Amino acid sequence: MSGPPRFHPRRFRPRADVPRLIAHRGLSAEAPENTLPAFEAAAAAGFTWVEFDVMLSADGVAMVIHDESLKRTTGAKGRVSETAAADLQRLDAGSWFGSQFVGARIPTLAETLAALTRLGLGANVEIKPAKGHEEETGETVAAQLAADWPKSLPPPVVSSFSEAALRAAHSTHPAHDYAPLFERIPDDWAARMQAVGATALHCNAKRLTKRRAEEVTQSGAAVRCYTVNEAAQSATLYSQGVSTLFCDRRPD
Repeated sequence: MSGPPRFHPRRFRPRADVPRLIAHRGLSAEAPENTLPAFEAAAAAGFTWVEFDVMLSADGVAMVIHDESLKRTTGAKGRVSETAAADLQRLDAGSWFGSQFVGARIPTLAETLAALTRLGLGANVEIKPAKGHEEETGETVAAQLAADWPKSLPPPVVSSFSEAALRAAHSTHPAHDYAPLFERIPDDWAARMQAVGATALHCNAKRLTKRRAEEVTQSGAAVRCYTVNEAAQSATLYSQGVSTLFCDRRPD
């Protein structure tokens, strides 16, 4: 019986400047996720990179928010893709987390890039398209990052669970550093990476096997895992060759 395919160790050449820890949606254990206070908290805690999600408003503005529904983080009815950007920014995206964050807003991608510049933070930008808006979101995010990414910061990593969004982003601006996101790494992971010019993949830490980690890392590709908040788990993953962990706080 034949085993899994073996790949030349130099087939993928990931960048070396991505840190070992990236604050997930900002420092989301300490401040409301995907808001400027969360990014400020990450910088204050010593993180050098953050991860955040980008979805389009009804009028095509790139907004930093994770859910398609507004309910969980703002308490409002409706969906991001059906609400204009100006109306989204009137919502309170902080009080659900704590009274000290009342008035925190859903930031635009443009506002987030300005904050990253001020804070000196690199970033993993996750394209999070609403259903039916995959290609439009990929194209919009890739184009805006190409035009407006601060030259003072390391180039972003652009990731997504949506392969349609990633393909559209890659077609729009092939020079970005892309990484597909998987709950469980599929058998054809290498082909999916090559389709978008990726040199790394991101996956659920709980579903990564030692065998799969070895297969991917032997190819030269970087493996980055979400979401890891415990020191024992982080040590195990690092020992398996995982290069970067996304965390809500520093693993303890």
